Amino acid sequence: MKLQVLMFYQDDPRKCTAAKIVKFGLASKTKRINSKGLVLDPFSEKTLLPKDKSLVNSIIGIDCSWNLANQAFSKNFHGIKRKLPPLLAGNPVNYSKINKLTTVEAISASLIIMGMTHQGLELLDKFKWGHTFYDLNKNLLEEYSKIENEDQIQIILKEYGLSA
Repeated sequence: MKLQVLMFYQDDPRKCTAAKIVKFGLASKTKRINSKGLVLDPFSEKTLLPKDKSLVNSIIGIDCSWNLANQAFSKNFHGIKRKLPPLLAGNPVNYSKINKLTTVEAISASLIIMGMTHQGLELLDKFKWGHTFYDLNKNLLEEYSKIENEDQIQIILKEYGLSA
């Protein structure tokens, strides 16, 4: 799967996970999003499902500061917008916070959910804490990769004690 990042350059460049995966040639920078691009948008009404793989030809991570996320995601991006189902951050800044993922965590999770686990883990291998994200979410990601509709997410969350 082709991986791209749209970068807003709002965070410390030394901690920018998107810049690092571009540097290693695992993703490319983009300024335009095509109609078959999966845009990872935490504010989307629809949640990513495994079957979405058949709709997309690339995954686009929007790299911005969480403090400015509302502003960044208010832009009218083209493409197929999806949010990820609830996951725990493994990165040192937002460790164990639900849905406070880095760009690489979000892209990796989307790959794993859509059945491309090897490519998702390859991204995480570039970060000292990458295995932590996977270890925290391995069971959830496995469950999410089998679901057929959004209603099943609440059942999974209840089983893991994560529902309200």
